[in-house]
Amino acid sequence: MRATSLGHAGILVETTQGSIVCDPWFEPAFLGSWFVFPRNDGLSTDLMARVCHPTFLYISHQHGDHLDETFLREKLSKDVTVLLPGFPTRELERQLTRLGFHRFLRTTNGTNTEIAPGLKVAIHIESSISDGPGGDSAIVISDGESRLVNQNDCRLGDLGALTSHGPVDLHYLQFSGAIWYPMVYEMPVEEKRALVRAKVESQFARAERYVDAVGARAVMPSAGPPCFLDEELFHLNSCTPDDLSIFPDQTVFIERLARRGVGRPTLNVPGTCVEVTTHDISVSHPAPLDDVMRPFTDKVSYLRSYQADWAGWLEREKASWPHDTTDLAIALQVWWEPLFALSSTLRTAIGGNCQIVSGDANLLIDFARGQVRNFAGEPVRYRFTIARPLLEKVVRDKAVDWSNSLFLSCRFSAWREGEFNEFLYNFFKSLSTERMRRAEDEAKRRTGATQELSDEIELGDFIMQRKCPHRSADLSEFGVIEGDYVVCTLHGWKFRTSDGACMNAEDRSLSIRPRN
Repeated sequence: MRATSLGHAGILVETTQGSIVCDPWFEPAFLGSWFVFPRNDGLSTDLMARVCHPTFLYISHQHGDHLDETFLREKLSKDVTVLLPGFPTRELERQLTRLGFHRFLRTTNGTNTEIAPGLKVAIHIESSISDGPGGDSAIVISDGESRLVNQNDCRLGDLGALTSHGPVDLHYLQFSGAIWYPMVYEMPVEEKRALVRAKVESQFARAERYVDAVGARAVMPSAGPPCFLDEELFHLNSCTPDDLSIFPDQTVFIERLARRGVGRPTLNVPGTCVEVTTHDISVSHPAPLDDVMRPFTDKVSYLRSYQADWAGWLEREKASWPHDTTDLAIALQVWWEPLFALSSTLRTAIGGNCQIVSGDANLLIDFARGQVRNFAGEPVRYRFTIARPLLEKVVRDKAVDWSNSLFLSCRFSAWREGEFNEFLYNFFKSLSTERMRRAEDEAKRRTGATQELSDEIELGDFIMQRKCPHRSADLSEFGVIEGDYVVCTLHGWKFRTSDGACMNAEDRSLSIRPRN
């Protein structure tokens, strides 16, 4: 088996039975804010020919840094067979069909499927609304001699799932940030700095748990971080320890794993090729080591050069955003108020009004009444400030997932009163009838389900419910005691040991009591 990095989560896996290209991303994503780091616009002609004509295509999920519509539509052969995760909806299949693909093999969650003689894949899905209404997924590829796990940024709650098919040789996984929090939030700098550090630590801790559980012969940090070349966003790059950024690069994670002596953490840049046999793993980079390391050792200079090369593209991208203005209140009323009728439980769980400020538009989303109207000084619990062209764009496009179409760009600011409310963002990820029905069903389960207290575990000096109230991760696997808190390392949520109160959201307490 040979695996070649294409940048970010992109991998070309080649075997004697066929090749699989995974998540090829080349065009900047999220309103031109995310760029591949290190850059992958100089891969060899031979490699790109193989990338564009694989046997199979695997897209893990629908986010723009994994599903590059421009590249897939214009460059990738439509004769490939697409390996579809067993998501609960057909959105991914419909999107790829619109791009011209017509051969699909739909898989069953976690089940080995022989896609060619001796070549098997097992695609594991994560289908919570929080991971995108379409879901997220990880793929296990086996050619009879070697096994590769491409976890990308899929946060599976079952640590044993990825090793249930046998020992793993290569493990590709996310370790860096892929969210807008806390950078876009309006808060004092020192408070934000503390939250950034906590977020980075939780990202690393979660990735380490996966590394430990999978136990691969070699660990390949991947699926991030992006870099930000627009001058307005350049501060989001992690160039020094003091930067307010949740996007540390892979050298930081590799050093952390190396200090623990875990596995074989391996530098992984676009063009890095890994040959796997039963007895050996050999790694070759596309350039001399000094050149390979330059994006990490001379990051600011590297990014400035990269920025200059893409300045024209970025200027054209911004020019394409709408400059006309519409009556946004009426447009959102027509679009959203039918969705409000489908989501009474979700709206109640949001628990407050949301204000959207965009140029001279000032809107109120009244979740309690299920209305959109012009803001008139009502109390609000949440506020988003969004540049008018961007709001016009997502409204014009009827973007059904604002996480993918707007929020991940970090081109907005946010404020909230109180703790994080997951239901608010689930609403913005579910702006179609199909998605809203799923979001409402999940809200009913989360707000109406009772925890089976008989299903308890012991952790440190405490007895507690097994499942984390956030995303039902098994705390016997992901839970740790840190001082006066239980921390679920899957997403970094914290619960007070004294009373189970959640530090991340007001409505997610943990059932816990002292062991003695």
